[in-house]
Amino acid sequence: MVITQIKARGIYHASTLDALNKVPRHKFVPESLMESAYSDSPLSIGYGQTISQPYIVAFMTKTIQPKKDFKVLEIGTGSGYQAAVLAHIVDSVYTIEIIEALFVQAKKRLDDLNYDNILVKNMDGYYGWEEKGPFDAIVVTAAAEFVPPPLIAQLKDGGKMIIPVGTPFTTQQLLLVEKKGNKIKTKNLMFVRFVPFTRAKDQ
Repeated sequence: MVITQIKARGIYHASTLDALNKVPRHKFVPESLMESAYSDSPLSIGYGQTISQPYIVAFMTKTIQPKKDFKVLEIGTGSGYQAAVLAHIVDSVYTIEIIEALFVQAKKRLDDLNYDNILVKNMDGYYGWEEKGPFDAIVVTAAAEFVPPPLIAQLKDGGKMIIPVGTPFTTQQLLLVEKKGNKIKTKNLMFVRFVPFTRAKDQ
């Protein structure tokens, strides 16, 4: 998977490739989809949610330029796969999942796989996790209609956020948001299709 789907498409960030090699992706998909675990496509994990395709996971991971001492916030735990990839690179990962059933499943899965540097919480990710911030980087794995201000506030000076922004159920823009002092810089990276950013009022 790493050679044919990730490196072949131009991603050479060493720690990202190493993490993808270490995380058993088949442990993060439903048993009925096990044979497709390493295909380069998103897969349903139930509740209208998906596990992102490996290339997108790799792209988002390398884009935040993760370092060993980083504290990273993820919005949208899903199956826990993106959090697991990050956990092999950074010091700590704080990940939020609003759908309770997915939260329970992901927490058990990550605990069973001994990811002791990941903390999972069941709540509305729009507000981030203020008491654990600020964060060196934030990874959002659901499409928001705009960048949530609380997430910008919880970025460290010099921090990076990667987030899909656009209308749900259509093509969105994957944005890189960088915070430098009082200035926020955004850059369009590519077109993507992510599931909608679920809010508490939507449940």
